[in-house]
Amino acid sequence: SGNIHTSSDGTTWTERNSVSDLYGVTYENGLFVTVGWPGTILTSSDGTTWTSRNSGKSWDLSGVTYGNSTFVVVGWKGTIFTSSDGTTWTSRTSGTTRYLNGIAYGNGTFVVVGSLDKLGNATILTSSDGSSWDNRTSGTADWLSGVTYGNATYVAVGHSGRILTSPDGITWTEQTSGTSNNLENVIFENGSFLAVGYSGTILTSPDGITWTARSSGTLKNLNGVAYGNSIYVAVGYSGTILTSPDGITWTERDSGKSNYLSGVTFSR
Repeated sequence: SGNIHTSSDGTTWTERNSVSDLYGVTYENGLFVTVGWPGTILTSSDGTTWTSRNSGKSWDLSGVTYGNSTFVVVGWKGTIFTSSDGTTWTSRTSGTTRYLNGIAYGNGTFVVVGSLDKLGNATILTSSDGSSWDNRTSGTADWLSGVTYGNATYVAVGHSGRILTSPDGITWTEQTSGTSNNLENVIFENGSFLAVGYSGTILTSPDGITWTARSSGTLKNLNGVAYGNSIYVAVGYSGTILTSPDGITWTERDSGKSNYLSGVTFSR
């Protein structure tokens, strides 16, 4: 419902407003960029005042990241946009019409994950520059929702507790998550991977291979997670906001809303 909340400490939150459903957000190069429906791209230098940018699309945009001096946005029907400044956006050919959900950048490579392709496998695309994309074999028949890079490893997460790892974004290996709940997002921060998902699922791992379930204190679905200022913040359904100093012990915070919260980031 276009909810944007900001906080200096992750505990006390102030509502900012937009006019569209929003699904992904990042901060890099001095700029917040958030994306959503219908083809919405908003930018802000401070998280308070937001400017609408023209994507030329009228459907969901679901993920955004920054790497190689480039913002990259992904979404429905294989949509990919790139921008050097967050203001002017260029449409790129992805080679797929599938729903692209998550995107990450690491080790000189963008990795995008998404819904099932024509052969029934989850979509994975890679690119060095955000402009030209290659399709990779995921080997899994469950949607992939999120992806990150850390500790020389790409980690992708998805439906039915699916977790895949890769050293290069090209060859992927399935790992045991210990849950059948849908996993929505994953980050690598503070020397550890942390994944969140349905029914309050939170998992941590030092290497992307061995995962430990943590008690979130909620059964609400969790959609996004970020780390900054020595605090993890996870967000989800019914206005849920959780914070943790270590990814293990979590405290619920009051967002003042009952809306679906989709993503969270921190400006460094």
